[in-house]
Amino acid sequence: MRHILAGLVVSSTLIARVWARKPIQIYGVNLGSWLVLEPWMLPQEWLDMGGESLAKAYPDTVDTKFAQHWDTWFTRDNVNTLKAAGINTVRVPLGYWIVEALVDRPQESYPRGGLHYLRRGLGWLKDAGIQAILDHHALPGVQTPGQMFTGNCTTDVQFYNPYNYHRALVWTAVMTALSHLDPNFGSVFAIEAVNEPIANATLTPHYGTFQKNFVRVMRAVELTLGISVPSSGLLLSVSASVSNNFISALSATSSITMFPTEVQAALSDAIPILLEIGATHGLQTILEALPFKQSRASLVANFMDVNWQFDNPPNPADGAIGPQAYDNHLYYSFGGVAAADPKSYLTSICNLSRIQADATVGDSPLWFGEWGLSTQFNATDEFLYKWADAQKLAYSKGAGWIFWNFKTEISNLTNGSALARQWSYLEGLKFGFLTQDPAALHDPNVCVPYMNSTSNSTGL
Repeated sequence: MRHILAGLVVSSTLIARVWARKPIQIYGVNLGSWLVLEPWMLPQEWLDMGGESLAKAYPDTVDTKFAQHWDTWFTRDNVNTLKAAGINTVRVPLGYWIVEALVDRPQESYPRGGLHYLRRGLGWLKDAGIQAILDHHALPGVQTPGQMFTGNCTTDVQFYNPYNYHRALVWTAVMTALSHLDPNFGSVFAIEAVNEPIANATLTPHYGTFQKNFVRVMRAVELTLGISVPSSGLLLSVSASVSNNFISALSATSSITMFPTEVQAALSDAIPILLEIGATHGLQTILEALPFKQSRASLVANFMDVNWQFDNPPNPADGAIGPQAYDNHLYYSFGGVAAADPKSYLTSICNLSRIQADATVGDSPLWFGEWGLSTQFNATDEFLYKWADAQKLAYSKGAGWIFWNFKTEISNLTNGSALARQWSYLEGLKFGFLTQDPAALHDPNVCVPYMNSTSNSTGL
């Protein structure tokens, strides 16, 4: 096996910003609060599950309670509805605990069994022809303070250290391998490294190194599989002795010295996890006893764009090897973007410059992976028609958009449909704010009165 890497050739040009396996234009929704539950989106169900005391109150049944949620929050009927509405992409928020071996029990407590539901849901999406982005939404150690989406709403942020960077890289190796080898993952075209890291780059030490290693891990797995990485100049010749055993081939790849030690360690530590997943989910033959040379294209490495952070942040474009794309999130309802009135909102969005600003530093193509209809003021129905149109128009100037969220709870605790009115794509369709054809607009000229106008906004 030591000869497996004899055919490795490295080009001096490693950066390639090309697409692979993606829709021409992204019209998407997030599958939020499915595998990473956020109580604000389903407050009644969360209380019914046991609320904040769930794990302590029901230690023997917590996994069962979460399984009931996973089974019912996102269903095949939802897939059919999204397909009929022209949605071609979903972003799937995932916690690191979807790879259960990465959880440090008992210090860390997260529900088990989610991978079964992820595989099932991805299978439905594949059957429907809807592409998927695997979004590492909740990182080991927590990447952002005080946020439900991290799976641990704490101020004790510990992601930005070598141990948790390593766990995230192992997660990346596992997800990349499954995306190429597990038939249920056939809808996956991209993996996102980190959802919404801390904006202040001085608080995210060595994050730039992690970004580069994230890409290297993805490409190392793909090269092992015989997948060509476009414009990278990277080649890897797999020995005939292991050409029917991906696990053995990956073991050999993990010893190659051209990869940093962090990458080698991540590949090595992914192997027993993949073996365990194979045994649990019936993938042993695929992982250990079948020819694994793949004809599928490279996955897209996906990052929050450089302008998500401030104070000399690392640019993920600097580490690109093969297809890469960038993500930005824009919510006006949290403040800091425009004055809280309809004219300021529309003036701001109609003069949005984020796509151009990112392109000047190489962060292109860019999609908007989270946005919604929420506002800081009591929005009329008339305004929400315009607000939906204007945002879709602005984001479609890039690679496309992914609405947050596909649905929210409708209950007494959400004041009926008040929450869903601005946060649920499916309800937005029913209200008529969002068009049945996602490429269509109620008013293609919605921005004309506001172009190059001035308002009390940040000019983002």
